[in-house]
Amino acid sequence: MNLSALLGLLTFAAAVTAAPPKGPSRSHSSASISNLKNKIKNVVILEMENRSFDNLLGGQTLKGLENPINNGPFCNPYNLTDASAGKVCSSAKDFDSILDDPDHSVTGNNIEFYGSFAPSNAAIASGKLTPTQQGFVHEQLRRYGDDVDKAALAKQVLNYYTEDEVPVFTSLVQNYLTFNHWHSDHPGPTNPNRAFVLSGTSSGHGTNDESFDSDTHGLTQRSIFQQLSETNHTWKNYYTSTDMIDAYFFDWTFTSNNTDKAQPLKNFYADAKAGTLPEFSFVDPSCCGVGTNSMHPTGLVSEGETLIKNVYDALRSSPQWNETLFILTFDETGGFHDHVPPPLAARPDNLTYTETAPNGENYTFSFDRLGGRIPTLLISPWIAKGQVEQKGTNSEGKVVSYSASSILRTLGYLWDFKPFTPRVETSASFEHLIQKKARTDTPVALPEPVAFKAKV
Repeated sequence: MNLSALLGLLTFAAAVTAAPPKGPSRSHSSASISNLKNKIKNVVILEMENRSFDNLLGGQTLKGLENPINNGPFCNPYNLTDASAGKVCSSAKDFDSILDDPDHSVTGNNIEFYGSFAPSNAAIASGKLTPTQQGFVHEQLRRYGDDVDKAALAKQVLNYYTEDEVPVFTSLVQNYLTFNHWHSDHPGPTNPNRAFVLSGTSSGHGTNDESFDSDTHGLTQRSIFQQLSETNHTWKNYYTSTDMIDAYFFDWTFTSNNTDKAQPLKNFYADAKAGTLPEFSFVDPSCCGVGTNSMHPTGLVSEGETLIKNVYDALRSSPQWNETLFILTFDETGGFHDHVPPPLAARPDNLTYTETAPNGENYTFSFDRLGGRIPTLLISPWIAKGQVEQKGTNSEGKVVSYSASSILRTLGYLWDFKPFTPRVETSASFEHLIQKKARTDTPVALPEPVAFKAKV
């Protein structure tokens, strides 16, 4: 090859290497933000309850998902301090109802992640102490060991659902996008995590205290509901039961006379059919226990799938489908096992929360790390089929795990508002996952859920 030809080949190779990706593929870019605004006009969030990624999606065989069926099994000792007690490993087939609700308090998550109710915060922050995810079975036995045999208790927290047990999720995973590294924003229970989704902080609340009650409405931080109202965007909080209306956490909802924006779920189905859904719809399931549909123990997983199917089918047949982004997520792991260690994260504010552990130790948490990995999917005609999204990139260019605050980071780009907290500001966004061309092969309806092994 002569010198001229060689130089030509090198120039061509450099051009190919340096060529920018086609379409808005880079997060936080003006191109991806513009594409988001052009394609998505209304966002629907359905936030379910208390399931980890390995638990609910552990049997999904789609390549790229890190879970027990693809990468496991994953094992836990029966006793963290007595190796002679043996160990147990994750296996297929879980139960439609879990009767013994796993520990998902802050200190419960501590022992499940770190093997201690009160791990050293300094060691965690410095990276000297990292989560091992080995304490789930130990904690379940501590909590219920006198009432249930240890093999059954282990199955409750380690077993995973197969594709045939959760056909609705299986169809969604195969047809839309699943996040492989999406964590709850708080390593603790329900309501603080739901507050993070809507405001980027729990404002120092680490458990389900009375501040979240509708007659107290004790949260004073800025929420997505307030932000949208003050910038002339429309929203509604559709609820399945008056026991869970997330907009009622916030005092602003009452002082600004916006309580009428909370409406029963039947109105969601009517609005979807009529094509009159607001720009932002937040859908609450019923919670928690027998007869509810959030997937929170002791409710049936199959009932939760029925709710998801109904919401999806209503959106899919709505005149607004071609401008809709449906985000299906969970609040937290509920104490169910996941093998992926939760990462550190920016503090949303300077507040702390102190809890007394079952062994009497006091532990103070600074909200500087995420909770366990939870199922989260993007569903839209503008989302690629069968896609698995790994970690994201924040606005500082750092590769990070996604979390609930990623929703607010992305919606800030859609509706032009700044991050509410440092946690939101340093979170990965996902507007770059919206495609430039709409799909025409999205399922018209999801499969019918099926009840299976009743309970354990």
